[in-house]
Amino acid sequence: MELAALTLLVEIIDAGNLSLAARKLRMTRANVSYHLAQLEKDAGVQLVRRTTRRVEPTEVGRRLYEHGRRVRNEMLAARETIATFGQGLQGRVGLSVPSGFGELVMSQWLIEFKRQFPGIVLDVLFENRADVLRDEVDIAVRVMAEPPPSLVARDLGNVRYIACASREYAAQHGVPTQLAQLVTSPVITSGVQGRQLRLRAYREGEREDAILEPTLISEHFPFLRKAILAGLGVGIVPDYVVKDAVASGEVLTALDDHRLSIFGTSMYLLYMPDRHQIRAVRTCIDFLLEKARSLD
Repeated sequence: MELAALTLLVEIIDAGNLSLAARKLRMTRANVSYHLAQLEKDAGVQLVRRTTRRVEPTEVGRRLYEHGRRVRNEMLAARETIATFGQGLQGRVGLSVPSGFGELVMSQWLIEFKRQFPGIVLDVLFENRADVLRDEVDIAVRVMAEPPPSLVARDLGNVRYIACASREYAAQHGVPTQLAQLVTSPVITSGVQGRQLRLRAYREGEREDAILEPTLISEHFPFLRKAILAGLGVGIVPDYVVKDAVASGEVLTALDDHRLSIFGTSMYLLYMPDRHQIRAVRTCIDFLLEKARSLD
């Protein structure tokens, strides 16, 4: 079996259909279909099941695909070694980071990374969309309850949500001392589906729920920070959003004996298990993991 034929099978299964594979390989769909048929003829077994929209590997096709993927990645790594021999780290790294954590925490990490590796092109998207990995994205960082099983997930640590308000707001209205008081407070938070927000709070092994109706909602955490500092209400946000303001006394925290949970409390670094990672991407992953460990 020729390497080119094995690579073709990998590209077809990765793409999910013949048309997408043809575009990526810069071939006609008919040509891709012909070479696939020849590969199956040489192998003597069916390697993929074709429908009008998708191709799915058979059991033999899946096993052959795993071998082909490893061979392809080794070939790409060998080519990269030759191309970059004697040079500094080069390449492009596509990153998708949350708007809040990305801007308030990771931006300084990425600036430091760029200074350390000037030959690497960083393409950074600040976004909160669910389809985290696409062709232009090598690495994604997201806060979620559970990472998708189809992706490699590296733990970046826990996210701690806090209730907080500006000193000005606290002087005029006080801060909640019980979870139920949040129900009648103007709440500032993010990511609410509809008008209501279910907040869970854990204290001394017991759980208490509260249904809130936030008065200011945004996916952009820097904006939420400004709203909290402006005294517009009680913020329910990750602690990193107002960490410096809490340290200076400009923002006061409330319900400190409660562990609050809203949207998931774990942050993950995500990437595709079957995509070849150039040295630049691997270096960026290691750098971000080390930076996350320094937060502990």
